[in-house]
Formats: sequence, structure tokens, C-alpha cells
Amino acid sequence: MTTTSASGTPDWAALADSVSAPTDLLIGGAWRGGSARMPVVSPIDGRVVSEVAVGGAAEIDAAVAAARASFEDRRWAGMSPMDRKDVLIRWANLAMEHADDLAVLHALEMGKPAREARAVDMRAVYRTLRWYGEACDKVLDEMPKVADDAWAMIEREPAGVVGAITPWNFPLTIAAWKIAPALAVGCSMVLKPAENSPLSALYLAQLGLEAGLPEGVLNVVNGTGAEAGHALASHGDVDVLTFTGSTATGRAVVAASAASNLKRTWLELGGKGANVVFPDADLDKAATMVAWSIFYNAGQMCSAGSRLIVHESVKDVIVDAVLRIAERTQPDNPLAADAPMGAIVSSRQLDSIHGIVTEGLRDSGTLLTGGSPVRVDSGGSYYPPTIVDDVRPDSMLAQREIFGPVLAVSTFTDE
Repeated sequence: MTTTSASGTPDWAALADSVSAPTDLLIGGAWRGGSARMPVVSPIDGRVVSEVAVGGAAEIDAAVAAARASFEDRRWAGMSPMDRKDVLIRWANLAMEHADDLAVLHALEMGKPAREARAVDMRAVYRTLRWYGEACDKVLDEMPKVADDAWAMIEREPAGVVGAITPWNFPLTIAAWKIAPALAVGCSMVLKPAENSPLSALYLAQLGLEAGLPEGVLNVVNGTGAEAGHALASHGDVDVLTFTGSTATGRAVVAASAASNLKRTWLELGGKGANVVFPDADLDKAATMVAWSIFYNAGQMCSAGSRLIVHESVKDVIVDAVLRIAERTQPDNPLAADAPMGAIVSSRQLDSIHGIVTEGLRDSGTLLTGGSPVRVDSGGSYYPPTIVDDVRPDSMLAQREIFGPVLAVSTFTDE
């Protein structure tokens, strides 16, 4: 039972002390060790939360073989769509029953406020599993009439073994987006979660087994991108690969896929998105959206609005409003009930953000707020909302994806 505070909200700190997740690899329906173990370091305070098994090429081989066996004997693909639907919906319901545990694991492993993970990420996981569960018995074959003397048949068949490599910024939301549609149509899977955030994915997989997923249909191999990720991307018995992450890694994934068996590969990569504000905009709404799109999830989003391109006549109004929002969106302990922003996923990512900001300011821009790590005495990784004005479009701050709460401001005079 979840511990609650006097206000009736979960006591996230107490739950963090009691929650536990699997720490081994899920292969063929069984939990097994890997080639080594890796610490999961919490960005909240720098402490080791758990040690998880790490897999490499051998463990990926075993997981792919288990997925292939489960696909070929049709223990899942041959199940009636109604029965697959029941399993996915049971899984969705179990995820919501354990939503507090999953939310606090988010906070512990990647620094998102537990309150936010509970309200946003867990709702997304539930809705995704349920939506695709409902879709199981609605993906139909067709027999269109093409001519009086001919018949045409359209059969939809599962692709086979799907490999999925997921990032740490939305460890369960993106995993659900990849798992649910593949399983709904009868595929089997191997999931490689980000090494920073494997605990919530392993916990969700455990709930999948409880919901009735047959052995080998979903396999989870934690490990590094260079070893487990590369082994999965280059495996000759994986039919489809889906990857979310950096553009540089996306190139490597495509190369590995092409060099192996030309598997179909689906990428969702990073970006350097902009909000463009014209004078006739609703300036209050525009400022709120500008701030939300770069400060949400501490800016750790491929869709972050990391550039503000604003008409010179309304620049001061917009920037002042965003500065006011930044003041009240300072990072705090993700286990606090009212934390407006959480931690950066790791000390390495914190150093990367700060290094880009420091180097970028030598070339272009004026720092208006932020610009240095905060809460350093906590032992955790925290970076405040940072706004840099007068950034040239050809400069590092305007062109490089920072993956942190850093906004680059530029102006324009006409379209």
C-alpha cells in the first residue's frame, strides 16, 4: 500500500525507501544475470539506488532466440485477437495499480518529479496499453472488389521479432509506445532500455508477465548502447528495429541495420525546435508555451522548444514573462510534493549542458538567468532554467541540441 501524507498525496520519499524492481534481465520468461552488473545512480543525490544486470552480445542473442521461438510457435501471434486484447488491458490496469511505484522509480533513476511522472507518464502508459489492447480485434484483413472477374485479398501479418531501443528521458512512455503496437498485432520483442533508467522498464515487464504475456514474447536486456544496443541493431534475426535517441546514435543504428540484414528501421531522433512569436500573438499564452516547452522535463526532450525566435517589437514583453516563469520553476528534489522541476538525469549530462552553455556564451549571447549548476550540496544533478539573449542563428547555442533547460533567444523584423 502506498504511504500517503496528511494531504492525501503519496509520500514519495517514504515510497522511494521501500520500492523495489527487478534487477536481472528478462529472457524467455525468466530472470537471469548478465555478463556484469551496473550501478543505477540517482540524480537526486548521487547515491546508488540499485545494481542491475548488464547484457552484451551473448544476452542479446539469447533474447532474440527466445523472441524468435515465441513468434514461430505462435504462442502469441496465434492467440486470438480477443485474448491478446485481454492481456494488454490487464497489463494496463496493473500499470495503474502500481503507478505510484513506477512514478517513484522514474524520479529515482532519471530525476523527473514523481508527482509529474504519476500524472503524465503513467497516464500515457495506461492509455497506450489500453488503446492498442482495444485495437487488437480491430486490425482486419480485407477483400476489396477490384473487378467483376477478379478478387483481391489483403492480409495483415505480424512482422516477426521487433527490437526496441529506448531513451532515458521518458523511459516508460516511449517504451509503451513501442511495445504496445508491436504486441497488439502479434509480434515478439526485445527491449533494450537506456542504461540510466532500466528499473521502471523491468518493473513494467514484470507486470506484463503477471498480466499473462507468454514466455519469450517480451524480453528486456539492459546494457550499454555500444554493446547491447549495437548487438540488437546488427542482429540478423531481428525483423524490425525502432530507436529513439540522438541523431549521432541514429546514424549508427541505421548503419548497423543496413550492414546486417537490412531490417526495417524506425527512428525518432533529436532536434533543435523553435517557437516563433509574431506581434499579433496572444503574448501571455505564447510566453507560457515558450517556457513550458523548454523547462518541462528539465528540457530533456527531443521536441523541446530550445529556441525562441521573437519579433523585435514584442521581444521584451515575451522575454520578461518567460523570466518570471523561470523564477518559479527552479529545480527541487523530485520526491518533493511540489517540485516544479526535477534533476538532470546524470552528472555526465549536467556537465554536458553546462559545458555547452559556457562555451556557447564565449561566442554569442547574453546570459539573462541561470547558467550554472544549483543544489550542488545535495550531491545530485540540478540545472536551473537558463535564458540566453541575442543569440546569433549561426552560433553553437542556436544550432546544437543541449538537452537541458536552456533557451536561446533571437529576434526578427519581418517574415
